[in-house]
Amino acid sequence: MQLSDYMRQALTLAKEAAAAGEVPVGALIVSSGEVIAAARNRVEELQDPLAHAEMLAIRAAKAALGSRYLTDCTLVVTLEPCPMCAGAIMLARVGRLVFGCPDGRLGACGSAFNVPAYRDALYKPEVIGGVCEDECRALLKEFFRARRDNGQ
Repeated sequence: MQLSDYMRQALTLAKEAAAAGEVPVGALIVSSGEVIAAARNRVEELQDPLAHAEMLAIRAAKAALGSRYLTDCTLVVTLEPCPMCAGAIMLARVGRLVFGCPDGRLGACGSAFNVPAYRDALYKPEVIGGVCEDECRALLKEFFRARRDNGQ
């Protein structure tokens, strides 16, 4: 499979998040060409500010592999990770991060901040941005437009 195929799977998860009233972000973790973990934002559902799609996917992948390190894995996520998630990605030693659209306000993998490029970091994942960027951005724009229209 290509990265865009995995991103489309993450987009399906993001659409599920939107339908549940969550910010539409979906993430999955791939190891040896197989999806071993998939998650969507669940912050509102769980009333947990840590329940970002990336955090949930990392926890599930760690459990699936029985290891705290995900060095041979790829994390695919629809939106550029925030500082919290970027830190978790580095601490879990995710081998490669692939994201859809950048986040100019809170993106921490090259847009607003660049946590993985920190010069003294002990581990630096490969970062690839812009995969299915237009589709990822359109989903987010529509979600927030609808919220504004509903006065939320």
